[in-house]
Amino acid sequence: MAETTIVHLLRHGEVHNPANVLYGRLPGFHLSETGVQMAETVAKAIATRDVVALFSSPLERAQETVAPLSATFGLDVTLDDRLIEAENIFEGLMVGGGDGIFRSPSRYRYLWNPLRPSWGERYTDVVRRMKAAIDVARDTARGHEAVLVSHQLPIWIIRLAAEGRRLPHDPRRRQCGLASLTTLSFEGDRLTSVGYSEPAGALSRRPAVPGA
Repeated sequence: MAETTIVHLLRHGEVHNPANVLYGRLPGFHLSETGVQMAETVAKAIATRDVVALFSSPLERAQETVAPLSATFGLDVTLDDRLIEAENIFEGLMVGGGDGIFRSPSRYRYLWNPLRPSWGERYTDVVRRMKAAIDVARDTARGHEAVLVSHQLPIWIIRLAAEGRRLPHDPRRRQCGLASLTTLSFEGDRLTSVGYSEPAGALSRRPAVPGA
């Protein structure tokens, strides 16, 4: 019988972002106090799991989210660029308010194809790199569990692909809350189930910037 391996995709916790910027891959965005609490809550919630490998996006908010897990399990963290946030042409712009993304008609030219999407990294490219990272994690943790810390859009897109659903979607309908776990279970190399949980859901005060 094939070994059961579990790969958890953990979205980072809440980010300190008072200007409501779509921060994307920009450096310098760290967890808020609540975000730190979220990371610690997740670490406590899964402390008894059979986690033997930790991977993280290189962005600060992801590394800060994985830090309590590293301390809890006594494991080093492997940084993996494939887990990084998706590219986005609107990176650095405000999401709402007077200078919001959709306030300027000059930006409409980037919105011509939501199926690709035309404003950022192709969904198919996100699937490709996330799958490669998951495959490495699964092979590293054979018969055990691994945690990969990433971002909302990459996690949601690979979940859609895993479940055989269409990749184009409404960002408001993503089931990928702050510090949530999207859990992939494998028998050998075969995906057998996809689960979802929010160990730190009670700490969420407000929606985060879409795609963060």
